[in-house]
Parts: sequence; C-alpha cells; structure tokens
Amino acid sequence: SSKGILKESLFNTLQFDIIDKNFVEVFAGSGSIGLEALSRGAGQCYFMEYNKTAYRCLEGNTKRMDPSKCHLFYGDSFEKFFTVYEMVKKSNEKTYFYFDPPFSTRDGMDDVYDKTIALIESIEPEVCEMVIVEHMTNLDMPEEIGALVLMKRKKFGRSTMTYYRPA
Repeated sequence: SSKGILKESLFNTLQFDIIDKNFVEVFAGSGSIGLEALSRGAGQCYFMEYNKTAYRCLEGNTKRMDPSKCHLFYGDSFEKFFTVYEMVKKSNEKTYFYFDPPFSTRDGMDDVYDKTIALIESIEPEVCEMVIVEHMTNLDMPEEIGALVLMKRKKFGRSTMTYYRPA
C-alpha cells in the first residue's frame, strides 16, 4: 500500500534517532505511525484522534503495546495539541511531531492546512527534534514555519512527506 511505502520511507529517514524520544501523532487514525515509532524504540507516544470509530481502533491497537508508553487523546487535534505539547515540553526528551491532516475538505475542514501550519508555528525549537507533515502533493508547504526550516521533501504520487527541523 502507498501508506506502507510512506511509513517505510519515514522510518528510513528517522532510523535510530527516535530511540527514547517522544513521538506525537496528530490526526492519528488507527495510530499506525506512532505504533511503528514505539516498536522502533520511541520512549513515549502521544496519539490524538477525534473520529470515534478510528479512536476505538486506536485503543485496540495500543493495547498490545506497553501502556505506560501510550497516551491517547480523544477529541479535536487542534484543541488537544496544546495539552500534549505541554506534556512533552515537561519531559527532558526532544519530540518528533507527525501531522497527517485529513485530506478531505469536509464541512469546516477546508482550513485544515492553515490550522495545521498555525500549530506547527507554535512549536518551540528546544522541544522539537523534527516535524513531519504528510500532505497532498499539489499543496505547497512553506520553506519555513515558525522556528522550523524545511529539511527535505519526498513525493509518493498524490502524497508528499515534508520534513522540518529547528533552524
């Protein structure tokens, strides 16, 4: 699947750097990216999902992992983000943030990218190891967002992964 190819590429990029780091999966869905991060040694993983069905699936998927390492947040990612951000900020480890905003422009979701960029702008460099955004290829992500600069861009057909790190 294309998601599988994206996931493989992501973890080929991150390699061993994620060991013991925090990993935040925003718009987590079933949590496949965060779960993969945990299986590769991430210290703590934070998942945010607002769709009830996806959240139940996420709960089921995380049950197989060490519960002390999984932190699940049910609700709007745009609202929950700051709660999670404060938690990772208090930890002494740098954090990877993975954003996979919903592609569909559902009612009230058409500003999802602007709102996502606003969240990324709020990330302080001392908290952040890297931000990864999965987005539609036809969407141009900026060269810099807040204190972060574009590191690399990898296209996979209709999806692209854009990586940012502190300047």
